[in-house]
Amino acid sequence: MIKPIELVIFDCDGVLVDSERIAVRIQIALGAELGWPLTQADVVDRFIGRSRESICEQIAQRLGEETAALWWKQLIQRHREAVDAGLEAVDGVPEALAEITLPVCVASSGSHEKMRHTLGVTGLHDRFAGRVFSSTEVARGKPAPDLFLHAARRMGVDPAACVVVEDSRPGVQAARAAGMRVFGYAGGFTPAERLEGPGTIVFHDMRELPGLIKGQ
Repeated sequence: MIKPIELVIFDCDGVLVDSERIAVRIQIALGAELGWPLTQADVVDRFIGRSRESICEQIAQRLGEETAALWWKQLIQRHREAVDAGLEAVDGVPEALAEITLPVCVASSGSHEKMRHTLGVTGLHDRFAGRVFSSTEVARGKPAPDLFLHAARRMGVDPAACVVVEDSRPGVQAARAAGMRVFGYAGGFTPAERLEGPGTIVFHDMRELPGLIKGQ
């Protein structure tokens, strides 16, 4: 028997805050500057939804540890500057959150510092205060299930009673591996077909989310 939903777990970048556009643009620029030409599709496939460790490992394998460290330092600096210049919530998120009455939390590959910044700039931080979880708290980042299982445990909810809202392939894979249902948001960079799979509903407009949750 399918358990009723008791907790909605949101990814952050690309789901709550429209920061993936910033990240993709900066990653492409850094690749051009540091010797690894990347297309938008390359960045989405290799980096979006993944932890710092995973991203830096890929860069180090290609360009060496020193360049990977420089790349990450530049990424953090440029990302912060771009966020301050005008980051917004993902279209439809404020309306969706206003309608969702179930408990919610955030579970992201980003650091706590990054999420305090992006959620703060977009006015969403108070909605999730005290219920924000980072991959820095677990052994393995997405697509491993560790982060989502950690969030469920901290929130005191059975994984089978959780639903995850994700926009990346590693994210939906992590949620499935955790035994959770998934809403795959295809309004960003990741094509809908890369989000599809068992226990997953793909949607394109955040305003649809409250109705989708009620339908589970």
